[in-house]
Amino acid sequence: MSSRIFVATRKGLFTVRRSNSHASGWEVAQAAFVGDPVTMFMRDPRDGRQYAALRHGHFGVKLHASSDDGRTWNETTTPVYPEKPADVEDVIDPMRNKPIPWTLDMIWSLAAAGADQPGVLWCGTLPGGLFRSDDHGKSWSLNRFLWETPARRSWFGGGFDLPGIHSICVHPQDSNRVTVGVSCGGAWVTENGGETWENRTKGMYANYMPPEQRENPDIQDPHLVAQCRSNPDALWVQHHNGVFRSTDAGRQWHDIPSAGPSTFGFAVAVHPNDGDTAWLVPALSDEKRVPVDGKVVVTRTRDGGKTFDTLRSGLPQTNAYDLTFRHALDVDETGDLLAFGSTTGSLWISEDQGDTWRTVTTNLPPVYCVDFDKSGA
Repeated sequence: MSSRIFVATRKGLFTVRRSNSHASGWEVAQAAFVGDPVTMFMRDPRDGRQYAALRHGHFGVKLHASSDDGRTWNETTTPVYPEKPADVEDVIDPMRNKPIPWTLDMIWSLAAAGADQPGVLWCGTLPGGLFRSDDHGKSWSLNRFLWETPARRSWFGGGFDLPGIHSICVHPQDSNRVTVGVSCGGAWVTENGGETWENRTKGMYANYMPPEQRENPDIQDPHLVAQCRSNPDALWVQHHNGVFRSTDAGRQWHDIPSAGPSTFGFAVAVHPNDGDTAWLVPALSDEKRVPVDGKVVVTRTRDGGKTFDTLRSGLPQTNAYDLTFRHALDVDETGDLLAFGSTTGSLWISEDQGDTWRTVTTNLPPVYCVDFDKSGA
C-alpha cells in the first residue's frame, strides 16, 4: 500500500507521507516550487523519475525533472510547437472565433508508456497538441495526426478558453494502444503508437449543443477518462453532462444516469483490479460548480454503475463549497486507499475504499493534481 501522495497545487508541489503524529495518519512532509503553479505531476513507475509541469504565466511553461526522489529538481526540455507554415490555414476556435495558436499554453497531462517502451512519455497540452518523447523527456515531437486532423476544427475550450488534452491512458500490456481525452473534442484511440487515431464516442451525448450536434464525436467534452489497470478495455468518463462507461475500449459508451446526487463533476477514479468499481466527486452543475446542498461527498459504484453509494463519513456536510478538479482524485495500487483534494486547499484520505474519510489538511493552495506513489515507497 502506498505511503506517499504527491499533491500539485496552485502554489507548489507537496509530498504527503504517513505519520503517527497526525490525527489522519498522514501529514505534509515536503514542499517544492513553493509559490509557483504546478499544473501536473507524474512519477514514472519504471524508473522513479519525477516530472513537474509549471505554468508561469508571463514567463511561460516549464517542465522540471528529478532523479533523486524529489530532493533536487532540474529544468528539462519543454514541448515546443513547430512554427506554423505560411501555407497552412488557421484553425479557428468555433466558440471564440479566434485562431488556435501554435504555442504551448499549459501542460495538462503526463503519462509514461509501459516497460515495453522504455523512455517513452506522452504529454497533453493546451491548445490541444499531443507530444511524445522517446528519451525520458529530453526531446519531444508533436503528434501530427491529431494536430492535423480536420476534426480539430470542431474542437473548442471547456474549462479553459482553448481546447486541451487532459487524459492519457496507456494500455498496460501494449503501449502502442493509447486513449486520450480532449475538452472539447472527444476520446481518441490509437492502436499503433500514434500513427493514426479514431475518435470513439458512440453513446456519448452533449446537451450543451443544438439537437443536431448532440452526438457529434468532435464536440464531446469528457472531463476525464480513467482506465482499469487489470482490465484496460474498461473505461470510465466523467463527462460535462453525465457519466459514461465502456467495456470495449471505447467502441461503445453507456450512460450512467444513477450516479447521484449529481452526474456533473470533473474527477473519476477506477479500481485497478475491478473495472466495475469507480469513484466520482459530484458537483451541483456547470453553472454553480459547488457541492450539492453544500455537502462534500464521494459516490462509489461496485456493479458497473447500476447502483451507487453516497460516501460522506468524515467529509464536511455543512456550508462546504469545495470543487474537485479532474486530476485531484486518485486511488492507489491496492484499490483500498483513496485521496482527493479541492479548490479550497483541503485534502482528504480514505483507507477503506471511501467508506470513511479523514482530513489531512485544509491549508494547501487550490489542488490541481493528486497522485499516489504506486511503487509502495
